[in-house]
Amino acid sequence: MKRTLYLKILAGYAAFGILGFLTIATFTSRLTLNYITEDTASHLYRESNLLAANYAANYYRGTMTLDDVTAHFNAVATYLDADAQVINPNGLILINSGSDSYEGAVENFDITAFGSSYYQTGTFFDTFSEDTLSVFSPITISYKVRGYVLIHKPVRDLVSLKDGFINISYMTLAVIFLCAFVVLGLFTCTVYIPIRKITRAARDYSEGNFESQINIHTNDEIGYLAASLNYMATELSTLEEDQRKFIANVSHDFRSPLTSIKGYIEAIMDGTIPHEMQDKYLNIILFETERLNKLTQSMLELNKYGAKGTMLDISSFDINNTIKLVVQSFEGTCQEKKISFELILTGHTSFVWADMSKIQQVLYNLIDNAIKFSNPDSTITIETTEKNEKVFISVKDTGIGIPKDSLKKIWERFYKTDLSRGKDKRGTGLGLAIVKEIISAHNENINVISTEGVGTEFIFTLPLKQDENGAIV
Repeated sequence: MKRTLYLKILAGYAAFGILGFLTIATFTSRLTLNYITEDTASHLYRESNLLAANYAANYYRGTMTLDDVTAHFNAVATYLDADAQVINPNGLILINSGSDSYEGAVENFDITAFGSSYYQTGTFFDTFSEDTLSVFSPITISYKVRGYVLIHKPVRDLVSLKDGFINISYMTLAVIFLCAFVVLGLFTCTVYIPIRKITRAARDYSEGNFESQINIHTNDEIGYLAASLNYMATELSTLEEDQRKFIANVSHDFRSPLTSIKGYIEAIMDGTIPHEMQDKYLNIILFETERLNKLTQSMLELNKYGAKGTMLDISSFDINNTIKLVVQSFEGTCQEKKISFELILTGHTSFVWADMSKIQQVLYNLIDNAIKFSNPDSTITIETTEKNEKVFISVKDTGIGIPKDSLKKIWERFYKTDLSRGKDKRGTGLGLAIVKEIISAHNENINVISTEGVGTEFIFTLPLKQDENGAIV
């Protein structure tokens, strides 16, 4: 797995920190200073209005002495940590909270310099040596402006407030950045590292190494994915082993008859086999050729059944009558071995929903298998039983039986038990595999019960036909 994804995440994490720092240092800093300036100016404006209306105006009316008004101005200035002044329209300073001397004037004083605003920042007509926030309120008596109340606050105080807020913002950003780092660590441990493990395992699987297991055991989607891939690897390993066995079996089953055919033909051609005995060995060649043809046809048939999307021609038919017809086709073979059939069929008819031709093949393969491994003068019992909206079909013989350790393997392609190899000269080892595939294609089940020396019974199910009301026909 390339590290581009993780690098992108790290790059995004770093970009988040850098952009956050730059945003606070520039954009946020400027906005914060503007906000503090606006808010402070609004607060100072309210105070200047109170001073103009309640104290400065009384001074002009003569109802308050200069000392009394100055005392109030000094108190307000101390409270606001600012300077408060009363200036007449000509710029003459009448009251100044910052000085005991009331003399002096502001050169070039022009209230219109404030424009439409009630405050401005700067040195206030070069009165101060540093930038200040200056707010004014007119002193109006009888609708006539007699002077102005001005409050001056150093801009450095506003910058200090801004810096304090920005410092808090930086600390908040640091906490967020640290939390993001923790989240990144958790992401690395819970997502990235498991994905790396899964990717490495997937690469191993693509190279044919199915022994690699993903050591992830979490109760989430990644844990489920890891478990699914481990299961897939196990199944693929099993499938690979089955394929090797399949190829080995195919090679063996084809090589044996081909070797016989080749040997007999060479013997006939070079005169090793006398002319009067050639018919015997030609029959053997014909027998082996037929066996090869049967093997090829069975393999093609099995492949067709095993393919996804196998089409079934589902129809309604009488399973009892089908059994009777299949049994009749074995009369000649059964007479040779003195084998008889016992049919125990439920009712006169038993209609099922299935592919009739394929079920006929199932019955043919099971009966053929029973005949091969039955002893002479024995009986093969075929029974049908209706239960729970299904019909159970049983094919039972009293032959050699199947070893216990082979019961689970009889459905495998080309598998033959050691007991069957001596008797099953014509078998391909595909008959039961075909039976299993057909029954599975019908979404039904087939089971086997067998005891060595006693016999074998195969039982499979088919759904019974029902009418529109759900009643069994």
